[in-house]
Amino acid sequence: MNKDSREQAIAHALRDYPKEACGLFIRIDGKTTYYPCKNLAESDEHFVLDPLDYAEADELGEIVGMFHSHPDAPPQASETDIRTAQGSGLPSYIVSVPSLEWAYTEPTGFTPALVGREFVHGKVDCYTLYRDYYRLEHGLILNDYERDDNWWRDGKNLYLENFTNEGFIVVPFSELQPGDGLLMKILSPVPNHAAIYLGYNTILHHIYGRLSCREPFDGQWQKRTTHVLRYVR
Repeated sequence: MNKDSREQAIAHALRDYPKEACGLFIRIDGKTTYYPCKNLAESDEHFVLDPLDYAEADELGEIVGMFHSHPDAPPQASETDIRTAQGSGLPSYIVSVPSLEWAYTEPTGFTPALVGREFVHGKVDCYTLYRDYYRLEHGLILNDYERDDNWWRDGKNLYLENFTNEGFIVVPFSELQPGDGLLMKILSPVPNHAAIYLGYNTILHHIYGRLSCREPFDGQWQKRTTHVLRYVR
């Protein structure tokens, strides 16, 4: 990031304030410039960089960094910011508006604790927790899948279309055992929530608007459960 690209990013952050601004640093003919992107997030608490803007920036030059602003908040990277940097493989620059303080984070293989995570759909959500649990506890590397907000209302079926390819099979509820995955319907025509059964009538999961947690696998969650999945590959 040079002086010009830094000033371009600041100008974008000021224009979009009090909403989070986001963009990319790209290198063209050896010079780094800033490429402003649209923030598609419905909430003001995080950003979702427009994938079309990302594709256009990638055609213009080499993407060398990400950028976003923290309106009325310190520039220190949140857990979500660190995970985004990890997923992108790119360094991430953050500016606080209006103070214009800067911070920087880069991919380090960071994985947040399984319990107590803040929810950001598509970045730190129930499927993110599902993937991290199986990687940390069983050494399994499950594929990530692009998922828009409310994908289940748009005719998509993320879990049922992909669990077989990931090495899972459906087993009867009566054979439920610790380490099995659970698929649930929450105000949805198809399964749109994933949890892990930990044993002792306890599940690990992450619901929208709540921190990830362990809680009893009681009647409400059992009624919502549609499939019990077991890894067999």
